[in-house]
Amino acid sequence: MNEIPKTFYHFENKEEIILRDYLAIERTRLANERTLLSYTRTSLYLLLGAIAFLRLEGLDKIKWLAYPSFILSILSLVIGIIKYYRLKNRLNNTTMKGKDYPGENKSSGKPYK
Repeated sequence: MNEIPKTFYHFENKEEIILRDYLAIERTRLANERTLLSYTRTSLYLLLGAIAFLRLEGLDKIKWLAYPSFILSILSLVIGIIKYYRLKNRLNNTTMKGKDYPGENKSSGKPYK
């Protein structure tokens, strides 16, 4: 029986991170935060739509749309949070903890000028 290949593998960085790699990791972290905010915004819009469907008067036939909107709102927020923390943990595991990045002064911890 053939095994299904894993899409996520454990990567261990054995080399020193150069400045270019460090900046790429920072860009990825910022993109991850933007993605979480995007999921949050989507969740809030779905919640707003659900409240609007419940408050509509005269259109009782579409009030049922409020309940799927509530469910989708919660679901999108949960998915966004899970994806955020998964990528955050993968990034933290990929980088070498406790090592200085190339643009950092090892004695003071401040960037070189």
